[in-house]
Amino acid sequence: MVDLFGSDRASSSTSSEGRSSRPARVRRRFRAYRTAWREQRSERPSPRVVVPSFFTLMNMLCGFLALTQVLDGAYGMACWLIVLAGFFDLLDGVMARLTDADSPFGVQLDSLSDIVSFGVAPSFLLYGYALNAYNPLGMIVAALPALCGGVRLARYNTTAGETDKESFEGLPIPGQAIALVALVLAAENATWSGAVVLDSLRVVLPVVVVLSGLMVSSIRFDAIPMPTLQYVRAHPKKTAAYVLAGVLIVGLQERGLLLVLSTYLLHGVGRAFYQLLRALATPAPEEPGAP
Repeated sequence: MVDLFGSDRASSSTSSEGRSSRPARVRRRFRAYRTAWREQRSERPSPRVVVPSFFTLMNMLCGFLALTQVLDGAYGMACWLIVLAGFFDLLDGVMARLTDADSPFGVQLDSLSDIVSFGVAPSFLLYGYALNAYNPLGMIVAALPALCGGVRLARYNTTAGETDKESFEGLPIPGQAIALVALVLAAENATWSGAVVLDSLRVVLPVVVVLSGLMVSSIRFDAIPMPTLQYVRAHPKKTAAYVLAGVLIVGLQERGLLLVLSTYLLHGVGRAFYQLLRALATPAPEEPGAP
């Protein structure tokens, strides 16, 4: 009887120890989970990234809404939504600098938004407005802005920390998109009396090829600067030009948009052509040991 009671006491003490150690194991596992969660959370972007990311998402939303408007045949509304996306794209860059919230997360999110608003949306707009009657060639031509825009953004992301902040290598994808939008708006405006007509492939093809080629080219185009007092004092002429461009866009709308984008493109291409001619006219230094 004694041995039997003793064995009962031993088994009961063992089970009680097992029950008491089970909560301890759960607590240890929970502490390990919280530690791992905190380590993962420390790798997340700073909360300040939320401010510019909001404008980046508004950029993407405008691009999506532009796609829906193209489906409904409201091409003018689609164009202005792409312009609004460009405005939000400008704001997210300004806010990132003001809040010191530049981060790899913001760069990637901005590129994803840009490929929707300034790559896919303009391509879909071109196809719906002028190229859907020329399949399959029309589909290929309409896809060029999206394809070259993706290459342009990938190249920019890989060299984001190494390039000059005052200029871009290749036409920025928003500039290409706004140029196409300006042409469509000009063609839609009846008061132009048919001065700009996008009703044939021979008209649209060279425009799309040139703009798409400029995006993947090595020609440098000016970046829109941060509006600070230091920049205004250092570059008064450039500041006046940007202010004039804003006034023209607001006052003349599609005409001002087309004028400003044409000037921007001609300035970048003309400067590159001038630098090329100057380099060809400058005698190259003789190599050491040359006869």
